[in-house]
Amino acid sequence: MATFEKRGDLQWRVKIRRRGFPLQTRTFNTKAEAEAWARSIETEMDRGSFVDRSEAENTTLSEALDRYAREISPHKKGSYQELCRIENLKTHSLGKRFIAQIRGSDIALYRDERLKMVAAATVRLELAIISHLFEIARKEWGMESLNNPVRIVNLPKKSESRDRRLLLGEEEKILEFCEIYGGDLPHIVRLALETGMRRGEIVGMTWEHVNLKKNTVLIPKTKNGEKRTVPLSKKAVEILKGLSRRIGGRVWEITEEHSVTTAFRRAISRARSTYEKECQEKRIKPDPSFLLNLTFHDLRHEATSRFFEKGLNPMQVAAITGHKTLQMLRRYTHLRAEDLAKMLDR
Repeated sequence: MATFEKRGDLQWRVKIRRRGFPLQTRTFNTKAEAEAWARSIETEMDRGSFVDRSEAENTTLSEALDRYAREISPHKKGSYQELCRIENLKTHSLGKRFIAQIRGSDIALYRDERLKMVAAATVRLELAIISHLFEIARKEWGMESLNNPVRIVNLPKKSESRDRRLLLGEEEKILEFCEIYGGDLPHIVRLALETGMRRGEIVGMTWEHVNLKKNTVLIPKTKNGEKRTVPLSKKAVEILKGLSRRIGGRVWEITEEHSVTTAFRRAISRARSTYEKECQEKRIKPDPSFLLNLTFHDLRHEATSRFFEKGLNPMQVAAITGHKTLQMLRRYTHLRAEDLAKMLDR
């Protein structure tokens, strides 16, 4: 039976009590809305199609994101980056909405607003979190009544794959300022260029998995969940031989992926500023692309392309880099036309 209670001048609270069903309560701006909702719920109870919506109707997206951050994100690779995205999502006005009230149109508005501020890839990652949250809430958190609003909207188009290769002189400048930054950074950057390993794979290295006699390093668990043995070039072996052994068995003092990203970004920023000052002193026009928008992951692009330029075939390169398909390998490989021209004349 539904009962209606006036709350102040502008709101009506309705409660539905029926044996065998949990108490249903909700507040509306008008009595007509309250009565319409009560009729729909009681009809569902009569038909046996009722699904309890109370938790979904009383949980905000921000509250659900907090639970997701506690229970789901820690078990993912790249959890630090995801937790940062979750904090950003919570600050948006969408975070204050009850998740049962979020519709596809709300997600579309959020998408369009964010696309004016960040790249499409960032928006896709944020929407992926919201989408997965709705699926977890529906399947595991007792909110079976939820529909996933992300599924019915168009996601931003994927950005074209990056084709960033190191320009002439960039590698020397990068290493110069990585040396100035100090610590593990210069060694990590050199190893990335020699092996094509991912940032997380390098940071997670331990000495028990490094075999300097066979010139290999074992990665017990990669991004795709499988182990991989990476061959080490002479330069890579020299880099590792020059390192001091640390208590605990880790190769690097740096233990977090984001620490590498932060250090690399700072070194690149300083290198770029110095380059511009040098050009100004020499009264020459700086190359606007020099050290611009360079990320640590671009080192993997560079290393992969260099493997091909050394004459390795796709299967050999894939064995080193861990790419599962040739299509994925192609995204990370960008050969210079001038180098291909030289190969044609051999």
